[in-house]
Amino acid sequence: EALAGHPLSDRDRETRIAIAKAHGVFDTTAMTELWNAALNAPGWDRSPVWFHGDFHTGNLLTSDGCLSAVIDFGGLGTGDPACDLTIAFTLMSANSRAAFREALGVDDATWLRGRGWALATGLNAYTSYAAVSPRVAAQTTRQITQALVG
Repeated sequence: EALAGHPLSDRDRETRIAIAKAHGVFDTTAMTELWNAALNAPGWDRSPVWFHGDFHTGNLLTSDGCLSAVIDFGGLGTGDPACDLTIAFTLMSANSRAAFREALGVDDATWLRGRGWALATGLNAYTSYAAVSPRVAAQTTRQITQALVG
């Protein structure tokens, strides 16, 4: 089931299990602190907005080094856009993330929920696929560590 657009709390049980599974690989104390903070961040209280719902590097197409298309709109919906902020932690450097956040005018609570989405989805993929896919291991390790950095 796609959970984009749902409250982060819908992912709580699975994310805490994944944090426990990642013990010894990642800083589980820092992950738990981020997860708790994201869960406690104020929710989206504005009008619903469109979100992609699965906005990550695998769904971006480029041509000659430039973005040419975004694909896979199966998770498209309206609501809290924080789920789409995951792209900031999968693709961007810290400086790029800061510029991205400023350009979009993302408030602190939405950014924190976005970090929570990046952590939760990164951990889910890491614990499910990293052992069998070095590519997934590298991508999700980056996503998790960058979510922790902010």
